[in-house]
Amino acid sequence: MRILVTGGAGFIGSHLVRRLLRNGHFVVNLDALKYSGNLANLEDVKSHPHYVFAHGDICDQNLVASLLKEHAQDGVINCAAETHVDRSILDPGAFAKTDVVGTGVLLEEARKAGVSRFLQVSTDEVYGSVESGHSTEDDRLAPRSPYSASKAGGDVLALSYWTTYQFPVVVTRGSNTYGPNQYPEKFIPLFITNAIDDQLLPLYGDGRQRRDWLAVEDHCAGIEHVFLHGQPGEVYNIGGGNERANIDVAEQLLAYLGKPKSLIRLVQDRPGHDRRYAVDCAKLKRLGWRPAVSFERGLKETVEWYRTHESWWRPIKSGEFRAYYEAQYGKRLSGSRGVMG
Repeated sequence: MRILVTGGAGFIGSHLVRRLLRNGHFVVNLDALKYSGNLANLEDVKSHPHYVFAHGDICDQNLVASLLKEHAQDGVINCAAETHVDRSILDPGAFAKTDVVGTGVLLEEARKAGVSRFLQVSTDEVYGSVESGHSTEDDRLAPRSPYSASKAGGDVLALSYWTTYQFPVVVTRGSNTYGPNQYPEKFIPLFITNAIDDQLLPLYGDGRQRRDWLAVEDHCAGIEHVFLHGQPGEVYNIGGGNERANIDVAEQLLAYLGKPKSLIRLVQDRPGHDRRYAVDCAKLKRLGWRPAVSFERGLKETVEWYRTHESWWRPIKSGEFRAYYEAQYGKRLSGSRGVMG
């Protein structure tokens, strides 16, 4: 198939592009190359005969229309998004523009181009904090941050195109994803790279927030499976079945690196921090998908990747990143305490 992947130079997007190419698809990658978009993530496929890169924004209606007309008549997978909760608190407008307005541009141009399938990549965070049990696809959306609210808006807009136009849209909602090439502002790569340099690990609140961790290769396999086999107008949760408290994940990666737990520092929590996410994936499993990577193996392999790829992440953790890190954690760390009190 000929597929337009948006945000394909980012974390999940780059792994998805590589997977689609391995499986014989023609891929056009549209990416604005904002701070977390990185063409180094796709260095190994840049000369692939079935790969085209286009630099641009999904809000650029003319560019999207041109790419769909020239290259990608079969499908669109929208991975492009502003994705970090912390940054959404600092700049909510940027999230609404990309995650809602940009999604709208993609949907309308894909509909007009007669695209045969549109997949909206979303997040389990749209369900809000789940105190007990597991979120199903029919649960009420209850986003609690500008990031999750903007993603929920994109989801609802995408699904409206099925109801209104019978445009074949499907939505996936993935749980917390980790793996190689993840921008080091996110929890796992931030803590790994800080620990490698014997820097403090800023853990929000009491560190007991719980997340379901999903290896990026399992997430991408789920996205591709839904794209090929999902029913139009439906939503599919993608989860790893690896629920862990944040503090336990931090201690586990420190053990893999041979670093002391004293590096963990409990810092002031962020506003509206969801306590727990957990999704029910029975619907996708009935469609034939299963996660294949255990959390222990996946985390160990991720730690090893960052340990052996310092040339990838060290340039990133300078410049703009340093300014963001200081704004987000500087004061918090100055008032932090160790995990033992």
